[in-house]
Amino acid sequence: MYIQDQLPHNRITPENLAYYKAIGVDYLTINSLPLDLHSYGAMVEFLSGARSLAEQHGLRLYNAAMSGPDEITLALPGRDAKIAEWCDWIRAMGKVGVPTLGYNFKPVGNFRTPADTGRGQAKYSTFVYAEYERQDHADRAKPIAEDAMWANIDYFHQRIVPVAAEAGVTLALHPDDPPLPEPMAGAARIVSTLEQYERIFALNPSPNNAMLFCQGCVTEMGIDVCEAIRRIGGQDKICYVHFRNVRGTPKDFREVFIDEGDVDMFRAMQNYKDVGFAGPFMMDHTPAIPDDRDQRQGHAYATGYIRAMIQAIYR
Repeated sequence: MYIQDQLPHNRITPENLAYYKAIGVDYLTINSLPLDLHSYGAMVEFLSGARSLAEQHGLRLYNAAMSGPDEITLALPGRDAKIAEWCDWIRAMGKVGVPTLGYNFKPVGNFRTPADTGRGQAKYSTFVYAEYERQDHADRAKPIAEDAMWANIDYFHQRIVPVAAEAGVTLALHPDDPPLPEPMAGAARIVSTLEQYERIFALNPSPNNAMLFCQGCVTEMGIDVCEAIRRIGGQDKICYVHFRNVRGTPKDFREVFIDEGDVDMFRAMQNYKDVGFAGPFMMDHTPAIPDDRDQRQGHAYATGYIRAMIQAIYR
């Protein structure tokens, strides 16, 4: 069983990699690939360098992450060129041996309201729907209907899923956040329920078309996380897991420390094992502890917690 953690491409340094190795991380994720690389050769060169540096510090480069650009999610001019770049990145990942790609399909991004204060004066990422409704989202508005969003993700997948299958890369789709199946800032949301995920799997069936099982977002859906693990894991569609905790309801929640949310994390880990999931797990993100440089204390706390869970259940 393995633990994964992430760095943006410009923070993959010997110091950060050594720190991750010291606290018990096994796999590295590049959580934002450099967008100024436009040729397959440059992509291979970049990924090869990142892999080599990770391996020098005892880590495996296992995952990269990209955000679906407007040209793709909204079907704007330049869509085919952007998809071609994605295909080159996927082929480069296959060439270098990076087996998973995390991504999203949400043109308006995430929504949060002012942070709440938790234990030890830590700041919790917070969403309160009533507060969201009072905010002005005109500057983020990207109107698009649900039917168009479904057509756009189908068009995208028709072109990238076969490439991913050929390259040996699994596509891991992250949920909307918050996962509310209603328009936000004018944009329909089509990755907010498990039923929507299953429709996405069915549009372009492939073992390489899977889910980034963000346990926090699944909790925010207002469903039983363990039932969701069995449902998606039973289809072998969990690519990797954001193993984090949340407290609250779908329209009023806080992203809390891993040990204090509404989810029984021990029971959740048992269910991952029961469906045959072999990892990796990653913290995703954690509350902001005062004076915690680069959230290092938060990373160490969550990683240690996950390691203990793995040792208790998988061994």
